[in-house]
Amino acid sequence: MTLMTAARARAAIEPDRVSALQRRIVSAAVDLTTHSGWSSVTMSRLAQIVGVSRQTVYNEIGSKPVLAEAMVLDELGRFLSIVERAFDRHPGDLLESVHVAVRGVLVLTNDSALLRAIVAATHGADTELLPSLTTRSRSLLTAARAVMADRLTAFALPLDPRQLSTAIDIIVRVVLSHVMAPSATPATAAAEITWLAGRLLDPEATSVAHTERPRSGKAR
Repeated sequence: MTLMTAARARAAIEPDRVSALQRRIVSAAVDLTTHSGWSSVTMSRLAQIVGVSRQTVYNEIGSKPVLAEAMVLDELGRFLSIVERAFDRHPGDLLESVHVAVRGVLVLTNDSALLRAIVAATHGADTELLPSLTTRSRSLLTAARAVMADRLTAFALPLDPRQLSTAIDIIVRVVLSHVMAPSATPATAAAEITWLAGRLLDPEATSVAHTERPRSGKAR
């Protein structure tokens, strides 16, 4: 399995220039889609919500398909930023970084119907929330793997490149499976996935917060 670089992964989901007004329009579109469905999203409605003219919305966004793309990219950016911040805040602590990242992602997706739809598309599910999610859903898998691979270079893991690639793929897919079909609270699921990640990445890894295997049904 070949992992694209983290820089390329970020570039694939982050627009080079996004104005503050564009962000407001995209945010309004995400909220409207989540609560009322994609069919309810019109440039006129967005203009009313944001407080600008319909023509201004067209000037900033361009078209509804372009808006859909921007919405998906925005959600993917939020997803990856959680992973990035977790490793930034816990340098040198593999298990705590993984735990904070996984828990943050699970909480985020629990609150975002759009992001859950994107994750569902990675599993081939159809969704009416937004059309044509499949292509961008692949970006989620690719970018998540790439960011993990990039962050794990800071640790002296006892794995060769192929083993590391396989371990990362397993961890990412387990997280996305929990998003699709939660079997526990985000706290409990994060503890369990952290234990699994520790076994896969470095069985000798220790952390102040994660030194024992989590017990089923109990949040940590």
